[in-house]
Parts: sequence; C-alpha cells; structure tokens
Amino acid sequence: MPDIVLTTLNAKFSHVAFGLRYLFANLGGLQTRACIAEFDINQRTLDIAEILLAREPKILGFGIYIWNVAETTEVIAAIRRIRPEIKIILGGPEVSYETEGQKIVELADHVITGEADLKFAEVCGVLLGAELPLGQDAPQRVPTTLPKIIAAPVPEFSRIALPYEFYTEADLAHRIIYVEASRGCPFTCEFCLSSLDIPVRQVPLEKFLGEMQKLLDRGLKQFKFVDRTFNLNIATSKALLEFFLARHQPGMFFHFEMIPDRLPAELRAVIAKFPPGSLQFEVGIQTFNPEVGTHISRRQNYERLADNFDYLRRETGVHIHADLIVGLPGETMESFAAGFDKLIALGPQEIQVGILKRLRGTPIVRHDAEWQMTYAAHTPYEILQNKLLDFATMQRLRRFAKYWDLVGNSGNFVEAVKLIWSVGRASPRA
Repeated sequence: MPDIVLTTLNAKFSHVAFGLRYLFANLGGLQTRACIAEFDINQRTLDIAEILLAREPKILGFGIYIWNVAETTEVIAAIRRIRPEIKIILGGPEVSYETEGQKIVELADHVITGEADLKFAEVCGVLLGAELPLGQDAPQRVPTTLPKIIAAPVPEFSRIALPYEFYTEADLAHRIIYVEASRGCPFTCEFCLSSLDIPVRQVPLEKFLGEMQKLLDRGLKQFKFVDRTFNLNIATSKALLEFFLARHQPGMFFHFEMIPDRLPAELRAVIAKFPPGSLQFEVGIQTFNPEVGTHISRRQNYERLADNFDYLRRETGVHIHADLIVGLPGETMESFAAGFDKLIALGPQEIQVGILKRLRGTPIVRHDAEWQMTYAAHTPYEILQNKLLDFATMQRLRRFAKYWDLVGNSGNFVEAVKLIWSVGRASPRA
C-alpha cells in the first residue's frame, strides 16, 4: 500500500490532473511510496473517501480548485472522522490565498501555497521521517516541524522534473492531455490569478521538445497548452509551431492561449501552413471598453487585435475561441452589448461569455466599494450585481451567456445564428 496518495476531483472524467503528475514526477526517492488517484465531482463523496481509505495511506495530498472545493471538503470531513491520524496536505489555487476562515483549510494538517512541485516532496519527507535536502544546491535539511501554512518559493524550471511520462496509455487515448512550455503572465489583469505569477518562466526548449516527441511517439495527436501567453516569446512560439508542423499528421489538434494583439509576420507565416481545423486559439479579449480596461489594468491594442482576427479568418484555418466578461467594473449593459457586436463582426467561431468571478487573491477586490461589486458567497464566486448592473440585469446576461453557448457555439446553427443576429439588429421594415 502506498504511503502517499496524490488525489483530486476533476471537473469531468475527460480532464486529467496535470498538477498531480508534476508532484509525482518530483517526489524523488519517495516516488516508489506514492500513487495517483483521480476522481471527478460527479462521483459520490463517500465513495471517493472509501476508495482513498482502502489504499491505507499515511499522507493524502489534495489538489483544490474553484470547481472542486465544496465536494473535496465533504471527502476530507468524512476521512477526518474515520481516520483522523492520516496527514492531509492541501495545495492548488483555491487554497493558496485567503486561507483564513476556509473550512477545508481548518480540516487539513498542512496547506502548501503557490507552486508545490518541489515543496510537496520536502513536506512529505518530514512527515515520513525521510531525510530530504531542500534543493540540489542547498546543504541544509528541511525542518523537523512544519507550520500549517507553508509557502512554496517559485521554482526554477531547470530544477523541475517534467511529468509527461506519467500520462498513461488510457490517458492518451481517452482524455485531454495538458502540456506547458511556460508559466506566468507579464500582464496584470485584476480578475486573473495569472496576474500574480510574474515573471514568465520558460521550460528549457530542448528538454520540452524532447518530451513532446515522446508523446508523439506514443501516438498522442491532441495537445492542450496551458500557457497563459503562448505568443509572448515569439522565437519560442515559432520554434514550437515549426516542431509540430514538421511532424503533423491527419487528426492532430493543438490548442493555444494567445495574446490577441501580438501576431507578427514570422508567426503568421507558420500558422498559415497548418491544415484547417488543426489549430485552436483561445483569445481573451474580455472587454472592448478602454475605460474598463484601465480599471482592471488590462492593456490591449484594439486596432492590431482586429487586424489579427481578420488575417486569421481570411488566410488560415485556425479555429478562434474568444472570451468576453460580464460584470467588470465600469462596464454597462450598453458597452458590453457594443463590445459583443464588435466581436461578432470579427467572426470568431466561438464566443465565450464569461461571468466575472472573484477568485481568491486577485486584486479585483479593490473595486468592491466604488463599484458596489457583490459576489456570490460560494464557488464559483460569480458576480451577482454591481453599481451599473443590478441583479435582474445580471441574470438576463447570465441567461444570454447560457443560450449563446447552446446556439451560437454549438456548431449546429452556423447559418441560423447569422440570420438571428441580423434580424435582431434590423430596422422595423427589414
């Protein structure tokens, strides 16, 4: 039986726990004493507790996110009552900030805040009595006692073991496979946790491409990059795209999150060579209102953004998934509607209308008083109303987001959506 069980509740079965594989890859000598056990939020919490307890672990490490904190709290509460001696360690974005007052934190023995790739192994070493060095270049040993809240320093990628070998054959065949060539974001958008993750750090390119080749050799055809700003470093972006283009086979698909106003000629030239439908760009626009952009510290060149959209739609087969956010401070119903019309005119294949969330740790809270921002008390902490959008209006927009997804984004009504939108905007005579 393993001493350490790494576990989380994914949002869906098709999602794979990328973070757990990083933790497992970096356990060093403790790796033979550990395993990964994944679940999803649709499973009964007592069934999850039963499976975990059957492993008879000494340590349970849970990944906590906005989508699983409620269900995971129930799992941990049950385990605490049945086997209180098991050490419970939490990590993940939902418990990395504002830990005070969180029920799940109260139930845990330790919480590792920040990127725990290396710190988790150190903590487990202390709890199991193993002698583990703090790092490759550190002569000192880890402390013999541990505080409840443990801050993990930002690790250098050169010290992190990459996790890709720990994707199973079943993962590759049936689930979404996540990869990352960088971490962090240079921008300071106040609604986003990535704005706290500065500077951007690159995985050593040669090392990363070697791992991607191994995944290709194992038959993987769909790669979802989780980099927040894939096209920030143009030389690296170009090298990665050229790597995959040279190895492209029918059925391959690559998802990237892109900065919308940064698409120079050298990137355009490579992108245009990919077959239609093999590239998807997730493009976070969030607002077309410059004043709102200033409120949330978001810089964006709308003229270049429009030119990039025009190029991608005319000259490439890229599938564009674009995001707008409802409820940002200073955004009225009218300015959001105008922004949505502008985005429709740019022609992305998908538009995600997101509802603003008050994620723990994000500086968006500085607007609470001035703009009377009122958020739900429970996950996913969506905005309920603000100074410019009352609750009834916000509910209308929430329904709009839902039905746009069902109709506009489904792919089943491509021509009908054009007709619906044109009729909705037509004059009474039309």
